[in-house]
Amino acid sequence: MERALLVIGGEAPPRAALEPLFGSFGAVCAADSGLEVVHDWGLSPTLIVGDMDSLTRPELLSAYPGARIVCADRAKDETDTEMGLRLLAVAGNREIVLAGGGGGRLDHLLAVRALFEREIRPREWWTARERVVLADRPFEADLPPGTVVSVFPLARGARGMRSSGLRWPLDGLSWGPGDFGVSNEAEGGTMRVEPGEGDLLVVLPLGD
Repeated sequence: MERALLVIGGEAPPRAALEPLFGSFGAVCAADSGLEVVHDWGLSPTLIVGDMDSLTRPELLSAYPGARIVCADRAKDETDTEMGLRLLAVAGNREIVLAGGGGGRLDHLLAVRALFEREIRPREWWTARERVVLADRPFEADLPPGTVVSVFPLARGARGMRSSGLRWPLDGLSWGPGDFGVSNEAEGGTMRVEPGEGDLLVVLPLGD
């Protein structure tokens, strides 16, 4: 297994947004109330993790006899999302797509954002309204003209990045901690971002 889907609690994207990727996932992990999303999407989880404090349908825990279930005490030292990432990585999944986690508490949103700074981190994060892509290598997307594209460096900053298909190119910019490029616009067609020195997060709206 090299590519996995981790579904967590919070606002999740519509099934249709991720459906084209379903066939690429060798493993599906549901963290806490993410199990309800996985069930509603018609997927069968291979791994279920968490303290289950947000799960409103506990009967779902027995609905997938083939899944590995790892229940944790609520007073643990990692979030359910961290647990899912860790166990998926231990199982050999090199790329993990995170779904859910939108809306809700600000500290939860910031905690998910912080995961991109780690060695074990998501490749993408899909919420109800956005798609966040880790660009530690060149990233391309076909976008309609006018699509809003925002780009953020990770904590150590970035320089030497390049882009094509954006109204305001990234070429020649040098970003330190706290710098970013919000509300750039796609020119239409293929948009490409090359990270250079330092990884980037590219934020796109769903449906574009």
